[in-house]
Amino acid sequence: MTAINPEILQRAASIRLVAIDVDGVLTDGRLHYGDQGEQLKVFHVHDGLGLRRLQSAGIDPVIISARNSEAVCRRMDELGIGRVILGCKDKGAAVDKLLADTNAGSKELAAIGDDLADLPMLERAGLAVAVANAQPPVLEAAHWVTEKPGGRGAVRELCELLLDARSQ
Repeated sequence: MTAINPEILQRAASIRLVAIDVDGVLTDGRLHYGDQGEQLKVFHVHDGLGLRRLQSAGIDPVIISARNSEAVCRRMDELGIGRVILGCKDKGAAVDKLLADTNAGSKELAAIGDDLADLPMLERAGLAVAVANAQPPVLEAAHWVTEKPGGRGAVRELCELLLDARSQ
């Protein structure tokens, strides 16, 4: 990872919640369907370890996805992530409720996304993050952009940033 701007490290040091999109962030954004119409998703193991390390450090990952997916439920259950919001049509409202439910301020929230539906999440976050291959409006809204694309370790990069910021 390249040197991080001190302002980004300062933002990252305050984070205790991370709102994470699924398709295009935890996955590469492609949709795979089996012969029976089942939806298949591929998750990167590096992201999973990063999320576990966040939890161990007291930072709560929250999954917010517009789609419903049993594969996402299964993977998040494996990782011990309890806050999973699926079928979310208004990610801004979901983040507002999350902040209210946890008594957290927006400066304590990081959000990572890749597409237009994620913009309301990023706009409410003290640290807005876009994956490297995000759509241009998301890249413009981000405080920080990962070097890796979605589904290829971008979430792990964010996890490492947050953990590094805490140790400084």
